[in-house]
Amino acid sequence: MSATPIAFLNARLIDPETGLDEPGGLLVKDGVIADLGPRLRRNAPKGAEVVEINPMGEDFNYAEEFKKLDLKALKADLHALMTDSQDWWPADYGHYGPFFIR
Repeated sequence: MSATPIAFLNARLIDPETGLDEPGGLLVKDGVIADLGPRLRRNAPKGAEVVEINPMGEDFNYAEEFKKLDLKALKADLHALMTDSQDWWPADYGHYGPFFIR
C-alpha cells in the first residue's frame, strides 16, 4: 500500500542548470518526486497532504520584518536561554553553548 502523497505548495523552484527560478510546487509519492512545476504552486492533487512552504503569504516581506526586530532584546533572550540552568538539564559549563555547537 502506498503512502499518502505530499504536496509542497508555494515553493521556490531553482535549477542552476537551466537557470529556472520561479514559484511552484512539488509532489512527492512514496518518497520520490512525482511531479513539480508552476501548476502545483497553489493546487494540490486530491487526497494529497499539503505542506505550505510560505505560511506567511506571498506579500510577506522578511527583510522589512527583520528590521523591526529589537536585536538587543533578542540577544538578551538568547543569552538567558543559553545560561539559565535547569534542574532537568543543567548547564554543566555555565552555559549550553557546547550543546548547541556540534
